[in-house]
Amino acid sequence: MEHNQENTDRRLRINDVIARKVKQLPESDQNLLMTGSAYVGVNAAFCGLTANSFFRRILNVTHARISSALPMAVLPFMSTYVIYKTVVSLPLSSGDLNCEACTVIRGGLVGLVIGGLYPVFMAIPINGALAARYNSAPLPQRGNIWTYWIRVSRPVFRKMAFPIMLQTAFAAYLGSKQFEVIIKAFELPEPGFQFEDIQNKSSTQLNE
Repeated sequence: MEHNQENTDRRLRINDVIARKVKQLPESDQNLLMTGSAYVGVNAAFCGLTANSFFRRILNVTHARISSALPMAVLPFMSTYVIYKTVVSLPLSSGDLNCEACTVIRGGLVGLVIGGLYPVFMAIPINGALAARYNSAPLPQRGNIWTYWIRVSRPVFRKMAFPIMLQTAFAAYLGSKQFEVIIKAFELPEPGFQFEDIQNKSSTQLNE
């Protein structure tokens, strides 16, 4: 019990030290840590709007432009923003993530899956429902639903390949830059605190 309390106190102390160090950084570096997840979210919103536009053209949907565009922008933005912040930005800022390769991989995966693929897949049911409602395109019978949507989605995924890869690369690059900012913060002087304390914190968490 005492050991757990000691570890908790040590984590709080490290988090407090990191917060003070980050505040000493230039404003541009602080903004990169604070708003980086929003940049990835904005790119995800663009991916959603682009995929939505492609599906609308294929399915000849001309109605409900705003009602279909709104969720295709807001939901990818919010999902990507929250998940990137949760798995990359916050762990970096709290000292729970101290591996550059891990940071880049996490950022890239969030950009690929949540910021790139998720908006495209989300556009399928939204535009399918609109096509059914306004009878803008002949929809499949129950027996060949999967074949139909695979055929419809294939050209969209081909066109979205570059935006998705760009989103993946951007999120990975952003993770790398945020890691550099945290390392810069760690190098600032702090009495009684060393970078090894962060490594020991991560090791303690793994052991638990």
